[in-house]
Amino acid sequence: MQEKAYRSVVKSISWRVIGTLDTIIISYFITGNLKMAASIGSIELFTKMALYYFHERAWNKINLGRVKPSANDYQI
Repeated sequence: MQEKAYRSVVKSISWRVIGTLDTIIISYFITGNLKMAASIGSIELFTKMALYYFHERAWNKINLGRVKPSANDYQI
């Protein structure tokens, strides 16, 4: 089963929110400067969201680990 492109967009946004908060926290502990940490987090928010989207779309084209249900499979 393939995923629609908008699913990848929603997944990339939700993942980036988590990842960006992580980056801001780590950057703050390293620099001790909240403004600098927020700047680092803001930049990586957009670059990594784009990278994740294209990564997700590429994996959507690969069948590694996918199984098609057989005709005898049923759902309750």
